[in-house]
Amino acid sequence: MPRMSQELLDRFLEEPFVGVIATLRQDGRPYTVPIWWLWHEDAIWITGTTSRVWCKQMLKDPRVSLCIEAGAPMAGHVGIDGTAEAHLLPDFDIWPISRLLAEKYVGRRDPANDEAVEKFFANMQTEPRMLFRLEPEVWRAIDMSVYRGKRADREHQEQVLAQADGD
Repeated sequence: MPRMSQELLDRFLEEPFVGVIATLRQDGRPYTVPIWWLWHEDAIWITGTTSRVWCKQMLKDPRVSLCIEAGAPMAGHVGIDGTAEAHLLPDFDIWPISRLLAEKYVGRRDPANDEAVEKFFANMQTEPRMLFRLEPEVWRAIDMSVYRGKRADREHQEQVLAQADGD
């Protein structure tokens, strides 16, 4: 599979693509939920509220996987496995990084969205929030714009086409 170049990976991690995080239930089954995430200071940062199921699960078992997928024009897949470390008030000031998350997803690098960012961030500060820092232990970064399938898949597709042409 074509690996993503470092340049493409850096650009990919800047985009406001929604990720899907997998946490673990008490019985070991995975639990998945879409999330906003931020690549900052060599880690993935995620914010949630203390009442969210996935946040409670990460507090009990910090092993997680994050999947980020995107289609054209930046078709790619990034998968990260690691351990999430909880950061809570008052021991850790969660607000600067939480604001960066709001700017990434609500602001989308458009000054016209500044007021919306302010409102969203003000609302965040009324909730019982926490941050998680996901330290990547395993990376999978695939440039899907050039991926053409595994060799066996391509050979099978060629056989099917050849048979269709022969009919």
